[in-house]
Amino acid sequence: MNVWRRLSAPRRALALAGAGVLVAGGLVTLPVTVAHAATRCDVTYSTNDWPGGFTANITIHNLGDPINGWTLGWTFPNSSQRVQQGWSAEFSQSGSQVTARNLSYNGSLATGASTSIGFNGAWSGSNPKPTSFTLNGVTCDGGTTPPTTPPPTTPPPTDPPDGRVDNPYQGVRGYVNPEWKAKADAEPGGSRVSNNPTAVWLDRIAAIEGTPDSSSNGAMGLRDHLDEALRQGAGYIQFVIYNLPGRDCAALASNGELGPDELPRYKAEYIDPIAAIQGDPKYASLRIINIIEIDSLPNLVTNTSGQPGGTAMCDTVKANGAYVNGVGYALAKLGAIGNVYNYIDAAHHGWIGWDSNFGPTADMLKTAATASGSTVRNVHGFIVNTANYSALREPYVKVTDTVNGQTVRQSKWIDWNQYVDELSFAQAFRQKLVSVGFDAGIGMLIDTSRNGWGGSARPAGPGPTTSVDAYVNGGRIDRRIHAGNWCNQAGAGLGERPRANPEPGIDAYVWVKPPGESDGSSEYIPNDEGKGFDRMCDPTYGGNARNGNNPTGALPNAPISGAWFSAQFQELMRNAYPPL
Repeated sequence: MNVWRRLSAPRRALALAGAGVLVAGGLVTLPVTVAHAATRCDVTYSTNDWPGGFTANITIHNLGDPINGWTLGWTFPNSSQRVQQGWSAEFSQSGSQVTARNLSYNGSLATGASTSIGFNGAWSGSNPKPTSFTLNGVTCDGGTTPPTTPPPTTPPPTDPPDGRVDNPYQGVRGYVNPEWKAKADAEPGGSRVSNNPTAVWLDRIAAIEGTPDSSSNGAMGLRDHLDEALRQGAGYIQFVIYNLPGRDCAALASNGELGPDELPRYKAEYIDPIAAIQGDPKYASLRIINIIEIDSLPNLVTNTSGQPGGTAMCDTVKANGAYVNGVGYALAKLGAIGNVYNYIDAAHHGWIGWDSNFGPTADMLKTAATASGSTVRNVHGFIVNTANYSALREPYVKVTDTVNGQTVRQSKWIDWNQYVDELSFAQAFRQKLVSVGFDAGIGMLIDTSRNGWGGSARPAGPGPTTSVDAYVNGGRIDRRIHAGNWCNQAGAGLGERPRANPEPGIDAYVWVKPPGESDGSSEYIPNDEGKGFDRMCDPTYGGNARNGNNPTGALPNAPISGAWFSAQFQELMRNAYPPL
């Protein structure tokens, strides 16, 4: 069920196989007036509650004059409510009074810009939401303070002609998969995260109708999940469309059921039934988000003959058009449904961050988006880091850093890549995709389900400046042995919780890979799902050229991909960052 990204450096045989406002509670939207220049903005406060604790997400949207430095304040209605751990702002609390001050990177808000912050908190008795906020010392009063100049008018958002909203994650509650939630709740401490939206993986034809309880996917089928989303009152639901012919052509753990020449079957028995169910008018009120074919198109750039790690299977599916035409067909069929939003998988920075891969991958994505009757209008955006472990930000290592006059790009870890983290890569790749012909309004998603890298091993500052390798290895947040390691990584932690509009160009942080579901088995396990055994999931394996002949860093005793892996789930919670 999983996917593994592949790394291909220009000179090295490396191959990496590789939500919206997330709330159990509601939304509070408050207009704010700022003292200087009469800036106005909206503040959205949402919570995900559990007994004794909660996660709060706050979005500040500037509707007026530019802001250079901000301080947000509010009073908790219940004296027991406490901020415990915050992110994207400096939090302080005195009694019930809370203050959040901008960090260096998010203090400037241009007209129309927004920034998101959040925190984990504790409560007893009840957890009511604040009734008012202040921004830079001025009470949120709906803009009654007279401005020095007329405030700019911001027209209400209008849906495009096809009825789709700009960001399907914005302002609505995400669907919580009850099957995943039950597994998470059964784990000690799992209720702290079990109300987060996660994607439902349709990784074989049988998953459309639902598979036996003993399988890796559970008994619920596509229609069951859609019906449950309506019952929950969810605004959006996420599905992974993942069953291409010759799937996962450069690895084995997530090989699929269809052979490389079975494109007609993919269309008729897989995509067509999914489109028929998603197109049922009963579900027209749901924003149905499809993550299209993880770990496919970039393989045609980096893992065919003449490329490091090239395989015969990748040669086959490139030559016969199975991937390009399969993705194009899926986009055309699903994109014809007015409430469906398609996001294509776009690998991650450690796979296509080199110049030799960056542009060609964008071109390949454009080729698929215009194949089999599709157009770029069927693509709402792209997703990076799906089921992978690349850090969202590397605060102590920048690609522009130098040590003793040497660029850190020459370190073994970075290996001349142009990027060191997913946020910078996603924002840059979005611009590249627009330049090759995708709509300027496309948004990016970043899978943050396993890239938190917290815990005791998390660096607190830059590494030593004795060499570029010491500097990078000592300061990098991503603690994998090698950036080419992708399977059930030891030491990983939950990352940012799902939320909408966290950064410019990013539609949402999402948990597409449900935490606790295995990447692949540590040894061969017979199964009827077409999933093989990849030595990169074996903790005793010494590696290969794709990962620089390094140990895999995989956890032991793992089940097949997609099956529940309790030990991994517990480790992800222990190492979560922001911490639980």
